[in-house]
Order: sequence, then C-alpha cells, then structure tokens
Amino acid sequence: MGPEATVDIFHQTIEIILVMVSVILVPALVVGLLVSMFQAATQINEMTLSFVPKLLVTVMTIMISGPWLFRIVVDYTQRLFHDIPFLLQ
Repeated sequence: MGPEATVDIFHQTIEIILVMVSVILVPALVVGLLVSMFQAATQINEMTLSFVPKLLVTVMTIMISGPWLFRIVVDYTQRLFHDIPFLLQ
C-alpha cells in the first residue's frame, strides 16, 4: 500500500467525519443562535433556556438522520474491507 492510497483513505475518512458532525451540530448551532438572540432581546439570562432547546434539537436530529448516518458508516466500512486485497498489491 503506497502513500497515495493511505492519503486517499484518510481523506475519505475525514470527509465522512465532517459530514456526520456537521449534520448533527449545525441544527444545534442555529437553535443556539436563535435562543441567544431571544435572550438578548428579552434580557433573560437563564442557562437552561439555551441548553434544553439545543439538547432537544440534537436528539431529534440524531433520531431523524441516524439511519442515514449509520448507512454512510456501514457503506464506507464495507467498501474499505472490500478494497483491502487491492490495497495490499
């Protein structure tokens, strides 16, 4: 296995990780921004007001996108195991 194949595997892994993390974190960041704007407008400084909506959105996002994210990881792992004989040449 040459350095090109190693870099290619690393690149694909990083892409999958970035997609998975962004799918989960972006909705939580948007909700956090909206709650922060609401808190700034109403001058309510309650810590749980920002934590609970972000937690709920994150859980809902994982429930909705979980099967898709799991399929991405399984497909990548199967493709990686399938390519092992070709990488060892």
